[in-house]
Amino acid sequence: MSAFTDSRPWLKQYPEGVPADVDLNRYSSLVQLLNESFVRHADKPAYTMMGRDMTYGELDRASRSLAAYLQQLPGMQAGDRVAVMMPNILQYPIAVAAILRAGLVLVNVNPLYTARELEHQLKDSGAKAIIIIENFAHTLEQCLSHTDVRHIVLASMGDRMGGLKGALVNFVVRKVKKMVPSFQLPNVVRFNDAVSRHAPTALREVTPGPEDLAALQYTGGTTGVAKGAMLLHRNILANVLQCGAWYQPGLARRQLHHQIGFVCALPLYHIFAFTVNMMLCTEMGGKNILLPNPRDLDAVLKELQKHVFHSFPGVNTLFNGLAHHADFNKVDWSHLRVTVGGGMAVQRAVAKDWYEKTNCPICEGYGLSETSPVASCNPVTNPEFTGSIGVPVPNTWMKLVDEDGHDVEDLGERGEIAIKGPQVMAGYWQRPEETARSMTPDGYLLTGDIGVVDEKGYFTIVDRKKDMILVSGFNVYPNEVEDVVALLPAVQECAVIGVPDENSGEAVKLFVVLRPGQTLTEKEIKAHCRENLTRYKQPRQIEFRDALPKTPIGKILRRALRDEELAKQA
Repeated sequence: MSAFTDSRPWLKQYPEGVPADVDLNRYSSLVQLLNESFVRHADKPAYTMMGRDMTYGELDRASRSLAAYLQQLPGMQAGDRVAVMMPNILQYPIAVAAILRAGLVLVNVNPLYTARELEHQLKDSGAKAIIIIENFAHTLEQCLSHTDVRHIVLASMGDRMGGLKGALVNFVVRKVKKMVPSFQLPNVVRFNDAVSRHAPTALREVTPGPEDLAALQYTGGTTGVAKGAMLLHRNILANVLQCGAWYQPGLARRQLHHQIGFVCALPLYHIFAFTVNMMLCTEMGGKNILLPNPRDLDAVLKELQKHVFHSFPGVNTLFNGLAHHADFNKVDWSHLRVTVGGGMAVQRAVAKDWYEKTNCPICEGYGLSETSPVASCNPVTNPEFTGSIGVPVPNTWMKLVDEDGHDVEDLGERGEIAIKGPQVMAGYWQRPEETARSMTPDGYLLTGDIGVVDEKGYFTIVDRKKDMILVSGFNVYPNEVEDVVALLPAVQECAVIGVPDENSGEAVKLFVVLRPGQTLTEKEIKAHCRENLTRYKQPRQIEFRDALPKTPIGKILRRALRDEELAKQA
């Protein structure tokens, strides 16, 4: 296998114009990329949301001012971590650009986290400040005292929408839809106040190096504890340039007559959207169409009717939902050049339907938070659905290893997918043992996914080494869910597996054994899980049992439970 990998046979599958390796020295940091793009494209719209355009020049000035504010906060030093907990709204790119320009480290947080999940991430990262939308301030209130956070910048949905429109949006969100539960937080500074407190010129310019930490991107842990993948400036930059090179043949198929438009339906706190939507789009001088709630397909399609767009990163569930919506054909899909499917497996039927309706193939890719995230992808010019995760992108090597850590030599033989490239993380935050376990001696990241590779260099995932469950592109680790359920006094033991689901790819199924003489209902379990787990982690199905299958030493056999479920569906 090593000889196979060293020869990089997949390069023969690259479309014309895609190099084997991209120049990784184009930028020294994400700050340089932002600075140059903001100036180069100053008059172009960078983001649009609900009819409000924000130009690159506006983004430049607002993020400079906010960066100056962050720099002068008491106790804030270069390299300190700042959490951002917001959906896809105009404040998000301002906050991210400000954090990086201030010489600080971004901690992306899922805004739907429960207090338990948020507390862990804030404590683990050591974040000193948080920029959060008021819709979720009540969650922060519940755990703030247990964290190192001393500075809170509070955003409202309509902050950057303009006076009257912004006030109307905030009124609807707060009073009509009642999406802002009451909260009490100390020493809060409102987002617009933080931006207006300093002139853009007050920013002390910083020049991070390629080896400096840019972001902590949290991923689930096999032990149930989320780990922060340390993404350096050079890691994310490399992936931006790799993805840019991969995009070009698709964009070049037909001449562009408009500013390149990116549909931003995936949440920007997710590494896929962060790299492809925010950073790549910025580098290209494109416009991001922000969709705060992609689950509202009516609103998504209504918004897309207003725009010209060329790039659509998404997940299988989103593509499937849109393609079967009654308003799908009201959108002008004729400008779409690149559709990238990631996060979860794209289904053949969905890919076929999408291509027939848009004339733009879904090119399925693969990656992890630990790889910034893109490691492989199908060529964007290939109309045929392969069912594979494609070939390694430029500057990237992939191989398969067996249980003993040896390279798999024979084509078609299974092995764990391992990845090496400039986009691979520096390691897990403050977890050297976890880092060591995840890397091979020759510098490859072990993914936990079992795959095969063909003679052309196309990799296909066939199984998962870890017990991870993939729900609509989000990782769910059974241990975390089990730990939460086990907190219920009536539960003697429990186990969690993933079961096939036509909408989300997989769904969480929980098996529960109760203590003798105890009672507990499915409704009570689900209520407990809602309090402690983000929605996608919550069990969709619950089954009560008298006992669970175990090894001779008493370890619960999740695989046996999975096999039982698969047998039911056979």
